[in-house]
Amino acid sequence: MPILDNFVLKIEYLFLLNTLNVFYTLKMSNINIDIKKRNTYDAIVIGSGISGSWAAKELCDHKLKTLVLERGRDVQHIKDYPTAMKHPWEFEHRGQLPLAVKESYGDIRSFMREETVHWAIKPDEQPFIQEHPFTWTRGYHVGGKSLLWARQTQRWSDFDFEGPVRDGFAIDWPIRYKDLAPWYSHVERFIGVSGHRDGLPHLPDGEFLTPFELSCVEQHLKETLGKHYKDRQLIQGRAAHITSPQKIHQEQGRAQCFNRNLCVRGCPHGGYFSANASTLPWAAKTGKMTLRPYSVVHSIIFDDKKGKAVGVRVVDANTKEMIEFYAKIIFVNAGALNSNAILLNSTSNRFPNGLGNENGLMGKYLSWHNYRGKANAEYDGLQDVRTDGKNPSNGYIPRFRNVLKQETDFLRGYAIGVGGGRPLTSQKEGLGEDLKTQLLNPFYGKWYIAAWMMGECVPVEENHIRLSKDKVDKYGIPQAVLSAKWTENDDKMVKDFNEQITEMFTLAGFQNIKAVDTNSNPGSDIHEMGGVRMGKDPKNSLVNEWNQLHACRNVFVTDGACMTSTGTQNPSLTYMAITARAANYAVTALKKRNL
Repeated sequence: MPILDNFVLKIEYLFLLNTLNVFYTLKMSNINIDIKKRNTYDAIVIGSGISGSWAAKELCDHKLKTLVLERGRDVQHIKDYPTAMKHPWEFEHRGQLPLAVKESYGDIRSFMREETVHWAIKPDEQPFIQEHPFTWTRGYHVGGKSLLWARQTQRWSDFDFEGPVRDGFAIDWPIRYKDLAPWYSHVERFIGVSGHRDGLPHLPDGEFLTPFELSCVEQHLKETLGKHYKDRQLIQGRAAHITSPQKIHQEQGRAQCFNRNLCVRGCPHGGYFSANASTLPWAAKTGKMTLRPYSVVHSIIFDDKKGKAVGVRVVDANTKEMIEFYAKIIFVNAGALNSNAILLNSTSNRFPNGLGNENGLMGKYLSWHNYRGKANAEYDGLQDVRTDGKNPSNGYIPRFRNVLKQETDFLRGYAIGVGGGRPLTSQKEGLGEDLKTQLLNPFYGKWYIAAWMMGECVPVEENHIRLSKDKVDKYGIPQAVLSAKWTENDDKMVKDFNEQITEMFTLAGFQNIKAVDTNSNPGSDIHEMGGVRMGKDPKNSLVNEWNQLHACRNVFVTDGACMTSTGTQNPSLTYMAITARAANYAVTALKKRNL
């Protein structure tokens, strides 16, 4: 072939190759643009539990296209409650689990029965490092721990919000009761809360449905306290159960609570509030929510040029593929410990120590509740009456220590849960026909009473969560390191509870009183809080009064991680109110282009 022809062929070949490269580059660019467009939303919510589902509901109600990310499996209301309608005799082992099954879940005490084990996770799902013993209960499924909670819903008061600055610990809350009161009402009306209007300044009344009633022995203790104390009241616990359905509950497709007391299995009637029965279906009905299970959040993407967060990195739990989703606003509601871990793992040139962690305090001042004190007793009285039926709530003694003034050698105080009844029992002595006759003829035994403390743990800097520098989980995410211990303040509080409950039980004429310190691990109450605390000053807090990261205003943290102090109340109602308030603020700020 002539040299000229050879040269021409080479030129044509190079031109064709270049054209193909340009075509491929353009095609791939278009594919990437299409993927980014498809994965772009107005808002992303990390977590589908109590607070995350409320963020989704509020954002979707305002017509924001919202992606909800859940690291665990899907759980659909009614359909995915496999044991909800089973009788005791329908379980192969009558509720107990074989030892081999228990051991396969490692050191997990929660859910270790046949009717609830489907809520537990295996140790390899998320290993973590305990520098001191810590009990971490997780709900890795759609709905999270809203399917597992005790449904107790008490409001905070300014005795709680003003506690840190008054008592000289932690930092001042940037909000007060007046800021949250309308949002408490907003949440209570939607979820349905039973309770009495008790008129207590340190435990504000709410929007209540018909209350449950105390049992006879609880009522007896209530009357005894009224005779002997001016500062102690036993009230019926306020619970997120529908006792008299309203139009808003019917619109959710929920029915009245049947008092089955099988709540932890999942309620097919929607009698108690759960994300699965209430907020998530409500958000889905708007057509604005996309729910993505099996999505393990790796980190939040921060754009250094734009100076804000632009999306979330997710590891698909099934394929292990890393996927990115994009949004204008991001709500972090993964549960206190995981919210801390996600933010700490969200590093960038701007934030090498975690998103928004300019002051180095992220993960510190971790706290929880003190449930170590337990007591029980018997009562010989009231033999002419018995309790018929069940009650999914319990009695409650609001905090009475150090409310108006400092009166003990420890800071803050504790509330007390109270439950009592008169169970059917049988004699189990003898053999053959005698034994059978006794077992088949149960009778009512003595009344019993039980009490448990709910103490406020004062946050200290040493109690913290951080990320391991050399250990990762199966998703390639750094393992959490938990370093948390009880303090002397907690020990003194337990001692005081045991003394005071013994005194109260004695005055009520109870017998065989036993009050003990269980020495349970920190975290056993399932109320982890702190690490990304609210505050006025960016120098000593991480989020502001609207739950925005001080240094990254389009990221909101509204679960337990944002709590500055813990109070003595069950915290879920406060999480929901804080979330609803922050979500509505975010919508307004977005419209004003302030995010």
